Amino acid sequence: MLLKRDLLEKIKAGEVDLVFRRWKRPSVKAGGTLKTKVGLLAIEAMDETTPEAVTEEEARRAGFADKDEFWRWLATMKDGHLFHKISVRYVGPAPV
Repeated sequence: MLLKRDLLEKIKAGEVDLVFRRWKRPSVKAGGTLKTKVGLLAIEAMDETTPEAVTEEEARRAGFADKDEFWRWLATMKDGHLFHKISVRYVGPAPV
């Protein structure tokens, strides 16, 4: 799962704790970790959902100003038949 640097910085700062992904098959799993440019992220939960089910609060927790911004972002993403809401948390520096 690739995440842009600005989003990673927001996760590290505790400003973002949700990530949304549309894909053909998941590349992370709940309980796992993800090594990133800013350090290690914990994948705390991963729930299959639909874009229509995303709430205004969840959109904000994912770093969007509102649901409209979430929908504009989603329109730029690759197609996929699975849509997941992923709870993430910054753990610390990635092991070498």
